[in-house]
Order: sequence, then C-alpha cells, then structure tokens
Amino acid sequence: METGTGSGSVRKESRGVAPVCSVAEDAGLVTVMVEMPGVAKEDLEIRVEGNELSIRGARDRNRHEGLYLIHERGTEPFAKTFTLDDSIDRENIDAAFANGMLALRLKVKEAAKPRKIEIA
Repeated sequence: METGTGSGSVRKESRGVAPVCSVAEDAGLVTVMVEMPGVAKEDLEIRVEGNELSIRGARDRNRHEGLYLIHERGTEPFAKTFTLDDSIDRENIDAAFANGMLALRLKVKEAAKPRKIEIA
C-alpha cells in the first residue's frame, strides 16, 4: 500500500498477524495510527533505520490451558514496516500509546512542504 499527497509518502509491509493501521497527511505532518488491542507498551519496539520505520511487538501471550472453542486472537509476534521517502524528517518522529492505539507523528521537512511563490 502506498499513500501520500505529494509532500510525504509512506509504503507499508507487514509480517505475522500485524495490527491494522491508517496513514494520513495534514499540514506538514504524517500521522500513522495503529490499532493494538492486547499489546502492552513494554512489548513494542519502534525503530528508524535508513528509510524504514519498523514496529515490532507481540500481543498478550497468556494462553488458556484448556481446549479453545473459538480462538480468533493472534498471539504470535508481529512486524510492520513503513518505507519513508526523503521528505520525512527522520529525526523528528513522536510516538504516543494509549488505550490500545499507537500514534506516530512524522514531520515533513520544511523544504518538502508546498509553498506559494509570489509573482514580482
């Protein structure tokens, strides 16, 4: 999946039973929202290496000892990787985690933001 509006572009790759996400851009800020019910903050790792932003983690690993009648929750580790283009400021990424929702805010470099040129 690729998203972008001209100033910031993000492509996603997932492994395992990765949580779902939304990516939006507004006013020089790319926001990545990732749903992570059952994941503890301590079980998350967020890294930037080169042009890749990766999220790794695992859901609650407490397994029921008996026979499952229905088991739809994934408990294996997951990884989600986003490829960032050159317009994203890799040194200026903020993360917040609350109520099972991870919010990443990636700032777009000033030079990459659209600007109006006045005619002299």
